This record gives sequence, structure tokens and C-alpha cells, in this order.
Amino acid sequence: MYQTIYESPLGALQLITQDGVSLSHILYPNQHMENISSYNQLAIFKDTRYWLDEYFKGHQPSINFAISPTGSEFQRTVWRELEHIDYGELKTYGDIAKRVGNVLGKPKMSAQAVGGAVGSNPISIIIPCHRVVGKDGSLTGYGGTVDNKIKLLELEKVDMTHLYRPKKSTKP
Repeated sequence: MYQTIYESPLGALQLITQDGVSLSHILYPNQHMENISSYNQLAIFKDTRYWLDEYFKGHQPSINFAISPTGSEFQRTVWRELEHIDYGELKTYGDIAKRVGNVLGKPKMSAQAVGGAVGSNPISIIIPCHRVVGKDGSLTGYGGTVDNKIKLLELEKVDMTHLYRPKKSTKP
């Protein structure tokens, strides 16, 4: 397992590869893993840095390198559906649940179960979980913080007028 740090407009992103060939994680500063050897010269890191550079310039780069998120078969199915959400487009958890239900042959897929899988996406930004919102426009469920979700959606020029930041819970 190797890592490198990418300095982004959202902070220091930790890029990780488990096999030296494919990208397995992009983690925000609040998610970083410890005790991973640094090796900046891997081709996968070069390709990922280029993709992120282009993305943060407001471009829509193609993924032309291997990604290998680790998770259950259900999680990987959800993440594959996220990859079909276009730049600047939003989907709801319910939209994703319908698509995953169709793939799995389960017409009554739980949006809550899908939300759990979306929230455990290990390759933030490239697998665009930030483009998923609640059916009422709530900007919920982003491990990289709601502030970063908003910044990514603004970068993609998403119309934010119908979206809102969920209120913080007052429960003890």
C-alpha cells in the first residue's frame, strides 16, 4: 500500500493505491489513514494528480486509469451507478436506489441502504458521491464534510437554489 498527498482547494487529499497500479482511495484531511508508505512517483498517482488538476480547473476529465474501490458487492454496485452521474448533474438517493434495484433485480431497494453505501465511497470526487442529495434537496451524507460537498457542486456550476444544508441535530 502506498500514498501520496495532493494539495487541493479542499485541503490535502490523501491518494492511496493498494497494488501500485490502481487507485483505491481519495481521502479528505478528516479521513486520512496513518502508517502508509509514501511513494510519489507511481504512474497511478501521476494520472490521478492530472485528473484532479483538470477537475479543479473546472474541466470534465475522463477517467483513463484504473480505480479499485474496496467494498462489498452491494457497495461496488452502488459506486458503479454513481459513476454514471454526469458532471454538474444531481441524483437523489432514491434515484440511485431505483437504478441499483434494477441491476440487482430488487424492485424495492432501500434509499437508506444506498445512502450507507454512498457514504462509504473510498474514492471521493472521482466516484462522484457529492452529486447525490436528499429528495427534498438536503445536502446530506458526505464524509468529506458538507462544506466540501457545496464547494464541489459550486465548481460544477450546479444550480443550488433548491438545495439546503441540513440543520445540526440538537439531540444529546
